[in-house]
Amino acid sequence: MKNIGVKRPHMMTAYALEIGFLLLVMVLIWPLGQRWIISADVTAGYIDPGIWLLVLLSLISFLLAAGLSFWLLQRLWLRLGFPVIEVMVLQFKTLDSWKQLSFYWASFVSLLFAAVGCLIAIC
Repeated sequence: MKNIGVKRPHMMTAYALEIGFLLLVMVLIWPLGQRWIISADVTAGYIDPGIWLLVLLSLISFLLAAGLSFWLLQRLWLRLGFPVIEVMVLQFKTLDSWKQLSFYWASFVSLLFAAVGCLIAIC
């Protein structure tokens, strides 16, 4: 029987920094976005820039929801008795290619549905 390593969960710092930086840039673009669109096109109405800001708001909410779910996953992963994520990745790499592809496809579709749901909820 294999010995499953149990460690404390750790944040992937590069991933967290990239997402945090992207979120910070989006939040900083938020107040300036409408002014940029109006200054670029004088004939733009008041509602036109608001639509792009709603899309930006849905992206911000999607990033926050994805980050929060990843944080909750890390906090609850070991309490449920699952092995560390590194062990799961090593076991994932031993799967057949069609199983890996189906898992990637399912992950992509679920993230796409979550993003579309955020966009629908905001707009």
